[in-house]
Amino acid sequence: MTVTTPDISVAASAPPPVSGRRRRTGAPGTRTIVPYTLLLPAIVLFVLFMAAPIVYTVVLSFQKSTVEGLGIGPDSRRIEWAGLENFAAVLTSGEFLESLLRMLVYGLILVPVVLGLAMLFALLLDSPRSRGRRFSRVAIFLPFAVPGVISSLLWGFLYLPGVSPINDIASFFGVSLPDPLSPDLVLFSIANIGLWGGVGFNMVIIFTALRSIPTEIYEAARIDGASETQIALRIKVPLVIPSIIMTSLFSIVATVQVFTEPTVLRPLSTSISSSWSPLMIVYRDAFIRDDIYASAATSIVLALGTFALSFLFLRVVQRRAFSQES
Repeated sequence: MTVTTPDISVAASAPPPVSGRRRRTGAPGTRTIVPYTLLLPAIVLFVLFMAAPIVYTVVLSFQKSTVEGLGIGPDSRRIEWAGLENFAAVLTSGEFLESLLRMLVYGLILVPVVLGLAMLFALLLDSPRSRGRRFSRVAIFLPFAVPGVISSLLWGFLYLPGVSPINDIASFFGVSLPDPLSPDLVLFSIANIGLWGGVGFNMVIIFTALRSIPTEIYEAARIDGASETQIALRIKVPLVIPSIIMTSLFSIVATVQVFTEPTVLRPLSTSISSSWSPLMIVYRDAFIRDDIYASAATSIVLALGTFALSFLFLRVVQRRAFSQES
């Protein structure tokens, strides 16, 4: 008996086409607002604590206060429009120009020494023969973690002849040391405090750049017979030039903004005046002489000068870099 089974053909439905693009959910307006919503706290903080004070300082720099009569009573002082009078007074002030010259000498002493020692320590720590890298990094960086007021006080007591243990040790051996806070040496004493805290910070930046260099470059140089000194001078230093430029810019800005060290040492020495640095002039005019308008003009001039100096430095460095590449 023959049983015939009918053919049953099952038509499989084709799978839906798979699109390469992921379907987006949400309205287009929502996708546009979300990034700005996330940035809103940072924008508000920037406007309130950066942009608004800068605009207010610019407005104050074009004003002046005049006193009528004996200056008694709330109506005796008027705020008037001064135009460029405050800026002319700042640029023709002998105290301000002397402080700028002093900062120039201070920077010529401090910046090369800080960057040189930072580069030296970074190269020594990056050497394959170095031992105790972790302890050495912490020991070199630790002075930067000490607040400037505390480090200035510590060095101030070391500078004072009456309480300095260095003078006691020198007198025990019959050696007479000069006064570090004398008019001839006070600039070097203040630069020493800046050196104390600046080397560690710059060393960490340069050392981090050195650690990012592939080790295959060093191995190829050693195979070619290069010594560790040649590798450091001809390979490592040229490759970390961007980090050196960045640390140089930071050091220049920090030089112009020196304030804590001379202010803390000022009660310990008569060699430091209230106009020793440009920021000390800003502080004196605003909080001692109660002339916020002259202080605002000095701040604007100092900020523009710092910007111009930084811009000129970057242009010179970029021009030399492009000339070497060509």
